Amino acid sequence: MDAITLLHQRSSMGKLVEPAPTAEQMETLYQAALRAPDHKELRPWRFIEFVGEGRERLGELFAEADFQEDPNTDDATLDAARKKPLRAPMVIAVIAKVTPDLPKVPKMEQVISAGCAAHGILLAAHALGLGAMWRSGKYAFDPVVRKGLRLSEEDEVVAFIYLGQLGGRHKPLPEHAIDDFVERWH
Repeated sequence: MDAITLLHQRSSMGKLVEPAPTAEQMETLYQAALRAPDHKELRPWRFIEFVGEGRERLGELFAEADFQEDPNTDDATLDAARKKPLRAPMVIAVIAKVTPDLPKVPKMEQVISAGCAAHGILLAAHALGLGAMWRSGKYAFDPVVRKGLRLSEEDEVVAFIYLGQLGGRHKPLPEHAIDDFVERWH
């Protein structure tokens, strides 16, 4: 698949099934991630893989976050939180590993760089025929989850990328009018 086709056809896949990507595929995904723009070569990212029981541990973190937010949360809500990471055979947390107080590389730029690394994973997954979904939501910002992932005060969860084999059809890609998004100064 050529690069332009990849960029034009990549889409999120919500239904993902076993098996998880192979070690060789993961090597390709991470090599793509490591090509993200990186001012001052800070490498402001790290990745946490969750497979097997690791996904269950992540689900427990999600449930604990919900419980800490509201101790009266019902069991069904907590069970739903526990099952979220089980929607794919692998989840990767993409963390912006921020070096604070850099005058020429502000925190925002480092977080965006980690976001580009996450996007590299998505693009590489699509190129390999894998399914992927970028998720964030409230758990990316929750203090219980942050502590469980051993984040520093400055670090940010950029994405939870769900990975697996395609478990359904690709939904039709929406058409966008470029002029709705581009302002031209002449």
